[in-house]
Formats: sequence, structure tokens, C-alpha cells
Amino acid sequence: LRVTDGRARISFRDNGPGIPAEIREKIFLPNFTTKSSGSGLGLALSRKIVELLGGHIGFTSIPGTGTTFTVDLPVDTAAETEPDA
Repeated sequence: LRVTDGRARISFRDNGPGIPAEIREKIFLPNFTTKSSGSGLGLALSRKIVELLGGHIGFTSIPGTGTTFTVDLPVDTAAETEPDA
């Protein structure tokens, strides 16, 4: 976790096969999946939640090396400076 300029950033990395170039534009679409089972809603819902919170989710992927997802969210600095009630 890194906090810079009023934004918090957290990254998740795996060492899997990576995301093929031909599907990178589709991975955040609802109901898109490359698996034989599952709804394909996980990344679509994640993106929607992050965006509703004023943030951004993105990824980098290197074939044969893995993928890193990064979530960037605004930090509520006002809550840190308000006295306790």
C-alpha cells in the first residue's frame, strides 16, 4: 500500500501465464470469462465499485510472467483531522 498526493494505491501481482493481448479489452466486461465455470462478474464488479469510490483499477500483464492489478483510491484526509466526537 502506498499513499501519495491524497491517493492510496495497492497492487496485486501473480506469476501466472499473463493475460493474452486479444482479450485485454474484454476482461472488465460483465459476463466475460475464460473459465469453464463462473459468472464473469468479478472484475466487472470490482471496477464498478472502485469507480463509484472515485478510483481507478488497471493492470499490466506480461505473457509468461504474470499480471499486476493496481487499485488507486482517493484518501479521505478530512477524517484524519476531525476531532473525535
